[in-house]
Amino acid sequence: MTRWLVVFEDSGWSALRPLTDLLPTPALAFGASHLAARWSARSGCRWLACEARAGALAAWRHAPPRAAERPAPDDLVLVANAAALPGDWLGPLLENHKTRALLKVEDRIAAAQTTFEKIAPGLGQGERFVRFVSELGLEAVATDAKLLRWPWQLLEWNEEALLEDLAALKTEQAGEVHRLAAVLEPGRVRIERGARVDPLAVLDARGGPIHLGEGVVVHSHTVVEGPCVIGAGTQLFGGLVARSTIGPGCRLAGEVDTTIWQGWANKRHHGFVGHSVVGEWSNLGALTTTSDLKNNYGPVRVWVNGREVDSGNPKVGSLIGSHVKTGIGSLLPTGAWIGTGSNLFGGGRFAPKHVPAFTWWDGERSVEHKLEPFLATARIATSRRSLPLSAEEETALRALHQATAAERTAAAGSARQAQPA
Repeated sequence: MTRWLVVFEDSGWSALRPLTDLLPTPALAFGASHLAARWSARSGCRWLACEARAGALAAWRHAPPRAAERPAPDDLVLVANAAALPGDWLGPLLENHKTRALLKVEDRIAAAQTTFEKIAPGLGQGERFVRFVSELGLEAVATDAKLLRWPWQLLEWNEEALLEDLAALKTEQAGEVHRLAAVLEPGRVRIERGARVDPLAVLDARGGPIHLGEGVVVHSHTVVEGPCVIGAGTQLFGGLVARSTIGPGCRLAGEVDTTIWQGWANKRHHGFVGHSVVGEWSNLGALTTTSDLKNNYGPVRVWVNGREVDSGNPKVGSLIGSHVKTGIGSLLPTGAWIGTGSNLFGGGRFAPKHVPAFTWWDGERSVEHKLEPFLATARIATSRRSLPLSAEEETALRALHQATAAERTAAAGSARQAQPA
């Protein structure tokens, strides 16, 4: 009997902002790929569909298409929450074709299994899909699945995910490694076709495997420490990249440690980015630096849905949305939340800890980043990678700008009240 996979997004996406401002939860980079791809690889099921917010799903330019083939009515369908990390807890579903059940972590569905005949009416419902599944009458069973409730958990659990994902890949060195490059533990290094490692570069896999995607260029005087994945077309221009997931099309230099880069982002010059997540099309100017540890080594508090939440983690850098720009010398405080479309250029001064989407901050004041000039810049940024801003992305950006207007107004009012008389 064939088993198919549907990956869905539930309402927990809002707590993962700004990372989910424009992208659905299944699209978030994690481990060696993204959450939807990890589910596909770990479950062994045939891909069927992704159910998420319509605007975010449309704006995801690399979204896996719905399967062209229609399953048989009695084919099994595994329904998986993108925020739930696949693991041993799936055993009761995957090992028994007769199981029809709903696996829950406290108040949220982690996964379910039933027939295509039962699931078919819910396909295409997007953000309403999770409610449809909850009303199928399946037996609810408690499970201990890890569930991404907070954005910093992506960082807490990413190294383990990298080790799991890369362990499943066969070692390959199909790319070009210069004879003066150093490869430590080459049996744990995979270099895809078209990738290049220049002289005096170091691939150090002693701490974990390393994967270089197609067309990756590791320039001289760059050290890559595993576990680490460098996405297709990314270029590393010197410095250290360690324990990170780097998406496609990035340009990075300086020190990058324990980070996730969604893709198509720049940090072309020196500066430290650690324990941070960086959205698509962001550009961090020269010497942009994140703080990821408080002076008292205490747990970091992070802005989530209008309030600060104690992460319980002493190492949290910045959560940076898509299309964010920082000027030279920008300083981002511990646990910073930088909203999508923001432009920060107050070099030498710590940016506010919470920057709403589409904020223009000059080091002293925050005003709205006007939509049309922002979109003009976004079109230039995407065209530089030969990926023109799509109509779906522009629609999502316009909708987000309107939806976050009240958030910007409230933040500006709080800032004025905080100023001394």
